[in-house]
Amino acid sequence: MEGVETKQAMNGGGVPNGIPNNLNKEDDADFDPSAPPPFKIAEIRAAIPKHCWVKNPWRSLSYVLRDLVVIFALAAAAIYFNNWYVWPLYWAAQGTMFWALFVLGHDCGHGSFSDSRLLNNVVGHFLHSVILVPYNGWRISHRTHHQNHGHVENDESWVPLTEKVYTSLDENTRKFRFRVPYPIFAYPFYLWTRSPGKQGSHFNPYSDLFAPNERNDIITSTVCWTVMLAFLVCMSVIVGPVQVLKIYGVPYWIFVMWLDMVTYLHHHGYDEHKLPWYRGKEWSYLRGGLTTVDRDYGLINNIHHDIGTHVIHHLFPQIPHYHLVEATRSAKHVLGKYYREPKKSGLFPYHLINNLVASMSNDHYVSDTGDIVFYQTDPKLYKSLKNKLI
Repeated sequence: MEGVETKQAMNGGGVPNGIPNNLNKEDDADFDPSAPPPFKIAEIRAAIPKHCWVKNPWRSLSYVLRDLVVIFALAAAAIYFNNWYVWPLYWAAQGTMFWALFVLGHDCGHGSFSDSRLLNNVVGHFLHSVILVPYNGWRISHRTHHQNHGHVENDESWVPLTEKVYTSLDENTRKFRFRVPYPIFAYPFYLWTRSPGKQGSHFNPYSDLFAPNERNDIITSTVCWTVMLAFLVCMSVIVGPVQVLKIYGVPYWIFVMWLDMVTYLHHHGYDEHKLPWYRGKEWSYLRGGLTTVDRDYGLINNIHHDIGTHVIHHLFPQIPHYHLVEATRSAKHVLGKYYREPKKSGLFPYHLINNLVASMSNDHYVSDTGDIVFYQTDPKLYKSLKNKLI
């Protein structure tokens, strides 16, 4: 491996190897993104208005109704017109709406949908099952992600590969993992096998992901997932597999692309400097949460329920999505430079494609040692990927 070993940073501001040179810009000369913040999480919480914590189940359900009405209207319009001018537009719009359903189910998993656990679980199972996500399996692993965000070994979502794991991968696996667009189709495979270096499945009640008392929850969500799959198979027999592919299959993969791209960009690809990852005593819930990035998705912000407003969501997942923008605005003065202002988007967030490609091309692995590390680049893979883009 040709990478440079990352050294551990000191608490007060030693900067590890692997951090990009643009951190030395005059504007950032006095700021170390890996240094412990000068504020406590209680100070951030106190800055957020009390009403931002209030969950309104009727308002939450109104978003579910809105999304379902749009989804059925789009499907009806596509079936009615049934021509190849309409289908690509339908796929893009419907895949985005499937992603919106996922975000509402995600709120159910966090308990930010309502104060009723029963309502959260019923709605969450329905919304996630119809887009082939095992609700409880995902809910529990996503909880692990939030509890360990920014931790090299313990995080669960787009966790960085250590140099040892990276070097154990064959060349083709590396290229597929880091060459866009292949990684943004990864989510269904992650549900079955997780990431390299991790074992388990979101469908297996005996997976290491879950505690023994959660096994019945996993069985429930796996059964719901199976029922939806059986429904799709039946519809393929009744109306034909091509029709099911056009109405459901292609939008499903557009949804997967949204999910993988958005979740990746929450934790990677910041323009100004690379984001730190932590181990051991250097990690804390607050420092891990401050490694997340807000993104502006333009028109899509409202459609996917402001999930791009991510820093405050990561720190306080109990806040309903419809209060995240206000909560963030109220807390920014406390966060200071630890809040990374998102680049303003046009109508559609085309600018984020550059962030995604640049990060995938450069952020390959982290050092096996050190309690504060940054992504490093495999020069051979970088050269290979760059040549493919030229």
